[in-house]
Amino acid sequence: MMKKAYSVSQVNRYIKNMFTQDFLLSKVSVQGEISNCKYHTSGHIYFTLKDEGGTLNAVMFAGSARGLSFRLKEGQKVVVTGNVDVYEKSGAYQLYAKEVTLDGEGALYQRFLQKKQELQEMGMFDPSYKKPIPKYVKRVGIVTASTGAAIQDIINISNRRNPYVQLYLYPALVQGEGAASSIAEGIGRIQKVEPDVIIVGRGGGSLEDLWAFNEEEVAYAIFHCPIPIISAVGHETDTTIADYVADLRAPTPSAAAELAVFDVREYLAQVQQRKETLTNLMQKNLFETRNRVFEKKLSLEKLSPLYRLQENRHRLMDYEDRLINLMNDKISAYRHKTALLATTLDGLSPLKRLGEGFSYVEDEEGNAVNRISQVKEGQDILVRMLDGDIRAEVKERNERKRL
Repeated sequence: MMKKAYSVSQVNRYIKNMFTQDFLLSKVSVQGEISNCKYHTSGHIYFTLKDEGGTLNAVMFAGSARGLSFRLKEGQKVVVTGNVDVYEKSGAYQLYAKEVTLDGEGALYQRFLQKKQELQEMGMFDPSYKKPIPKYVKRVGIVTASTGAAIQDIINISNRRNPYVQLYLYPALVQGEGAASSIAEGIGRIQKVEPDVIIVGRGGGSLEDLWAFNEEEVAYAIFHCPIPIISAVGHETDTTIADYVADLRAPTPSAAAELAVFDVREYLAQVQQRKETLTNLMQKNLFETRNRVFEKKLSLEKLSPLYRLQENRHRLMDYEDRLINLMNDKISAYRHKTALLATTLDGLSPLKRLGEGFSYVEDEEGNAVNRISQVKEGQDILVRMLDGDIRAEVKERNERKRL
């Protein structure tokens, strides 16, 4: 009788279930050295963990890989946290990595992540608690070591941007035993000088060197400070809990000074530009106002009785001039016409005819005689000449035939 046979898939599934049910393998941290590290185009990272006694295949999917603060490289000693599971298709088991820390800082980094998670759940990182950084400050409080590059960088940058800003330093311990208490105390004491903003930070270092800025004591001091705080811890790649709690994070102490202290030269240039703009607007407004006043003045003058009287006087003078001109034109026309009529009349004057040798004959009744049929023989007539009259009697009539 043959024994029951299982398929490969059934065996792989059974083994996978065994791995899944094992509590230890569901979340395990494995220490080892990275080899055969490959970054896939999809964002996944495939690598092998090895030590003196063996190797373990591992994969870190893209979603988890985005949380890495450094790039995995060959030969790195790391601590990988994740779960061990079986890939049914190949029947091979491997470590599915969720977090990777450099060995030596692994435990400290885990403490950092734990503290960060706790404080985040308390709401201390919530953006609603962030206070705005004043744009134009007069006093800047600084909590850092009195010696070192950090304070020198802040002083140099501040003096270059605005030498009128006052800097107040509280010399705090920033590393080692008692550093967290010294920083927290400095945040409290520096408030007495009433600065507009406070810079809290130090230069770069290892996670252990920067640990004071991960302590809850410092986080609480920053969170409860009524004055806006800029954190400036380490270099650009360094991140501490103080950075999350502070109102603004600067990547370096120099950058913190840039963010806190406004550039007085740029400010004066803006003031000058606004002054010129305001002057131009005032001049334009004054010019427009003058024009409006002048227009109103003209309107009022036109409505005044004196202006109307003057207008009427000018109008009457114009009418008078036009009437005189019309009369002169009429007179000239009549004079010319009269001259023409006088000339014509003169040409018809009996006296002028008499002067030329003609006579004027009237009958007894004073009627002009200009036809022979108007008189009879024996009738008396009066002949008027230029120098006198002749009374005569008609002796004979001789009628002339007309042509």
